Amino acid sequence: MRSQEQTSPQDDAPSGLSDSCAWRREFPGEVSSVPAARAWVHGLLAVRLAPPMLDDVLLLLSEVITNAVTHSDSGRTAGGRVTVHLTHDPGAVHVEVADDGSTTSTPAVYVPDADSDGGRGLWLVDLLATAWGSSRHDDEAGRSVWFQVSG
Repeated sequence: MRSQEQTSPQDDAPSGLSDSCAWRREFPGEVSSVPAARAWVHGLLAVRLAPPMLDDVLLLLSEVITNAVTHSDSGRTAGGRVTVHLTHDPGAVHVEVADDGSTTSTPAVYVPDADSDGGRGLWLVDLLATAWGSSRHDDEAGRSVWFQVSG
């Protein structure tokens, strides 16, 4: 199945002429979606953000999508999906990653061991993001993890 992208009419405006832009795209619940989502967001924001801020957004996006695919039903069930909601306002980027949820895990920050191969995802989000959080979807199965980077 092909990824879907939805944009608002203001997204077609040249950079600098619109106060905010919002995009949405759905990806398969697979590890291969991590670089695909990074490339998509890079293509949207490279002309809008300074490189250090863009680097932070891409790193945190990678961590949050990896967690969604690894720790939710999106990556454990056939046809699982993750959806990226991206908003750019002057001076800030807000990213939300929605997944199919999990009955066995919830998002939590762990202080990683120096020799650990993983476990740094939300620790990095907590360290680099201006704000972040998570929520369960009341009206349907699933959850979202979001973060904001301001510059």
